[in-house]
Amino acid sequence: MSSNSGIQIPSRLPLLLTHEGVLLPGSTMRISVETARNMHLVKNRLLKGTSLKSTIIGVIPNTRDPEYDTEDLPTLHSIGTAGLAVQVVGSNWPKPHYTLLITGLCRFRVAQLLKEGPFPLAEVEQLDKLEQYTSPDEMSEAPGPDGELGELSQRFYQAAVQLVGMLDMSVPVVAKLRRLLDSLPRETLPDVLASMIHTSNKEKLQVLDAVSLEERFKKTLPLLTRQIEGLKLLQKTRKPRLDDDKRVLAVRKGGVLPGRQFSLDEEGDDEDGDDTAVLERKVKGANMPEPALRVCLKELKRLKKMPQSMPEYALTRNYLDLMVELPWSKSTTDCLDIRAARVLLDSDHYAMEKLKRRVLEYLAVRQLKSTLKGPILCFVGPPGVGKTSVGRSIARTLGREFHRIALGGVCDQSDIRGHRRTYVGSMPGRIINGLKTVGVNNPVFLLDEVDKLGKSLQGDPASALLEVLDPEQNHSFTDHYLNVAFDLSQVLFIATANSTATIPPALLDRMEVLQVQGYTQEEKVEIAHRHLIPHQLEQHGLTPQQLQIPQDTTQDIISKYTREAGVRSLERKIGAICRAVAVKVAEGHNVTKSEAAPAEKGLSEAEEPDGVSADMAAPPDMPIVIDHIALKDILGPHVFEMEVSERLTLPGVAVGLAWTPLGGEIMFVEASRMEGEGQLTLTGQLGDVMKESAHLAMSWLRSNAKTYQLTNLVGGSDPLEGTDIHLHFPAGAVTKDGPSAGVTMVTVLASLFSGRLVRSDVAMTGEITLRGLVLPVGGIKDKVLAAHRAGVKRVIIPKRNEKDLEEIPANVRKELDFVTASNLDEVLNAAFDGGFPGMSNPLTLPHIVSKL
Repeated sequence: MSSNSGIQIPSRLPLLLTHEGVLLPGSTMRISVETARNMHLVKNRLLKGTSLKSTIIGVIPNTRDPEYDTEDLPTLHSIGTAGLAVQVVGSNWPKPHYTLLITGLCRFRVAQLLKEGPFPLAEVEQLDKLEQYTSPDEMSEAPGPDGELGELSQRFYQAAVQLVGMLDMSVPVVAKLRRLLDSLPRETLPDVLASMIHTSNKEKLQVLDAVSLEERFKKTLPLLTRQIEGLKLLQKTRKPRLDDDKRVLAVRKGGVLPGRQFSLDEEGDDEDGDDTAVLERKVKGANMPEPALRVCLKELKRLKKMPQSMPEYALTRNYLDLMVELPWSKSTTDCLDIRAARVLLDSDHYAMEKLKRRVLEYLAVRQLKSTLKGPILCFVGPPGVGKTSVGRSIARTLGREFHRIALGGVCDQSDIRGHRRTYVGSMPGRIINGLKTVGVNNPVFLLDEVDKLGKSLQGDPASALLEVLDPEQNHSFTDHYLNVAFDLSQVLFIATANSTATIPPALLDRMEVLQVQGYTQEEKVEIAHRHLIPHQLEQHGLTPQQLQIPQDTTQDIISKYTREAGVRSLERKIGAICRAVAVKVAEGHNVTKSEAAPAEKGLSEAEEPDGVSADMAAPPDMPIVIDHIALKDILGPHVFEMEVSERLTLPGVAVGLAWTPLGGEIMFVEASRMEGEGQLTLTGQLGDVMKESAHLAMSWLRSNAKTYQLTNLVGGSDPLEGTDIHLHFPAGAVTKDGPSAGVTMVTVLASLFSGRLVRSDVAMTGEITLRGLVLPVGGIKDKVLAAHRAGVKRVIIPKRNEKDLEEIPANVRKELDFVTASNLDEVLNAAFDGGFPGMSNPLTLPHIVSKL
């Protein structure tokens, strides 16, 4: 380290490790201090120090990723920059930190690390011999560099002058830089210019490591040349100014205006003026309504008077950009060919006749009246029946754009109506944002899972949807962000839901509800072979020549491995089969169905029948055919069995029918009695309505005990005398409620008190009254389909639900016997073989509808 006049750094320096960049000698840099080690350095050294030396610290670039920073001191870079802390600013938001303004002095090399905590302290060796060029006298006496170093110095100086000459000399910063080129020694220019031009941290680190002056020139000269070439390219591609006279200094009376200076800020103002003019042309060409146009022109006038540095400038600019991008008058032309639409709908979806008919009706009316408002439909049905996909098919049929808005879990009304622009980070709602995305004003909007909207302190989004889904109001829908009306009357809104129970009545009243029921087994087979199997083969890279699934196998999958209203589980099971076959194909074991069983069981060659080896591959054109043996090997044992007849082997058990958002289900109801005090116990997580139905059933049976010859355990006429009754609904973890289990409870208790078995092929549903009447219930189609899936042959329903049988597919009606009952006498007469004791004509079923 030199002892001559010049800057001498202390031999021991505290080290500041920074991720933010590379500090070079002669440059100034702001560094944020957040780590504990650097915070200790600032507090104990910079803030408490009193001498000038206490403000000199060593800045070491930390090349390790800050996300993986730990308490351990990382490996230090060998060369750093001694810097003078010019300014220290502290802040507590969002967390305590300091910001340092540091000026680089010279390079140093870490000779020895003396300590690591609370901040690193190292023995350093100064590398830059500052005294060689800090004294003007010594500079005049010292000979200039010669040889290769002198040539490099001259080339670098010329490149620096060329770079500065390409900038506007009227800018004060550029003029100062030009003067520095003439006043500074050329040995300092590489560090100064490398810190000013556009370079990466890696390139700056290479300049910092260049201790030799010759090496430093070689590292920096290519960077300077690259910057010059970039400026040349920018000047060639820059568009000419619209108004050249705006760039000329204003002259009044032969002189310059007082206080008027030309700077880079004026160039930015010119560019901003050009952008504003382009934006104004876009606003006028957007063909927006008169009220919206007035608002945009007013905001544009404010924007022109607003400097770019104001925060409100960006908000106003974003608002105008959105207004320009919205499709105020852009729309697509509907495809009104009904025959083509029918073919497309049939090819995309099997069954769903009611939905297809409604779309064709809309197309027919659109042919007769072109200004028809878009309908607001609500598809209600269990999961997996194709509600969302049919909405996409409707968009394809009409030739419109499609946009899906997922509403499940949304609990903020701003998601629908947007935020007011007074809030930081305000955005338009999902409706307006969706229109911006599709770019037309008559798309098909799918509001998915509208029954799962939430409610919170931020408002009720279901209430915000009232204006969106009201045909009498949505022609002037006002988003809080836009604050102007937008016409939604041409948008075709389709909402989907699993149940209407959680949809507010006011919102439900605005929509045309179309029930999407579950599929029958035959429909599922058709859907599987038309859509699911080809889709899964494509997804798994298989072809029909490699895998075949017969219809019998598909029926086994439906009946024994899935029990659902939709087809999602069915598609997953088919996917599992495709994955198993893909393994065989990838391994080259293209087994036939006769070899599939031993190969899947992992038998060795000695254990395989007839000595057939699993390595013997079938001919390449032989597909893998999945039979019931291979199906069991791939999917495992049967998940569902036909257990109805097995469960009805004792008195006091009957089968009821229930409706759930997932579709219809069969429900076993069990009852038992024991000696007691006449108490009725109910278990199975029953709701209040079901508990009341159980008491109704018990009261009706007690009042008619003599008529039906019902007795208690000791032979008395009161079934509850000296007897406790326990009524249980299995699947106790599932909450159950509703009135439709009333007839099932009566049948169970009648079976228990009479000691007779309920027919094993009967299921029933219906609400009861205290006088023994059977009242209608909902969900008949879903319940009947559930009974059909479970193998039930006779279904007892209320008389007033006979009209609902028309919705049931003809093939299901042919396989079932329907008994429509208006009172409990008819229910009991149909539920027991040979009728029920005490009836006048037990074998007559006047209301049976046999194989409709």
